[in-house]
Amino acid sequence: MSETPDLRFWFDPVCPFAWLTSRWVRSVQRQRDYEVEWRLISLRLLNAHVDYDTHFPPEYEAGHTAGLHLLRVCAAARDARGPEVLAELYPAISSRIFDADPAEDPLRPTRGREVLAAALEQAGLPAELAAAYDEDRWDATIQADTDEALALTGKDVGTPILHVAPPEGAAFFGPVISRVPSDEDALRLWDHVVGLATFPGFAEMKRSLRELPQLRALGVAEDEVGRTEDWHAGSRRLKK
Repeated sequence: MSETPDLRFWFDPVCPFAWLTSRWVRSVQRQRDYEVEWRLISLRLLNAHVDYDTHFPPEYEAGHTAGLHLLRVCAAARDARGPEVLAELYPAISSRIFDADPAEDPLRPTRGREVLAAALEQAGLPAELAAAYDEDRWDATIQADTDEALALTGKDVGTPILHVAPPEGAAFFGPVISRVPSDEDALRLWDHVVGLATFPGFAEMKRSLRELPQLRALGVAEDEVGRTEDWHAGSRRLKK
């Protein structure tokens, strides 16, 4: 991988919106022959200052914590094999999370380790890397990647974060999408997003209403439209 890819993409493997955006980006990558570098950002570290019990639905803390553990394995794999390995390991992990039956709960500890073992095998990586799941020494590496992303966008963001034409190009949170566009629409959406983001005076376009993502694990089939929910500050916070 060159030092200056066409795009850098920061992901947390448990974020459904990052997963859908990554699938859109891969369509653009394939059609435009872009080089994409995949980097790490942790929702658990982003929300380290937040009281989960009062701000989030009950499943969020466990999900974000599982994401941090999975990112440790991604960090260890990158350290051992180079940044290119994340292009295969990220989808190998997240596809098993979001294509799972809703009843399977793939992020619970025992099931999560099974998902990880299968993902490492699919990515052609040694099973021994799974040990990093419990090794908090990788957290500093993940924090450094996270801090790099926040330095480009500011702190009031979530996942994913994209950096177009680094190092001088525009960086931004999102776009947050709930459906994967067709190949034709993917290019149209890409050109619109990049055109807007690279305008020097652009700051933000936002609405808090979101469709539940088209993901089997969330009970929404690819030919269905998820129910619309109001997300406050980028999440379904309870605001107790």
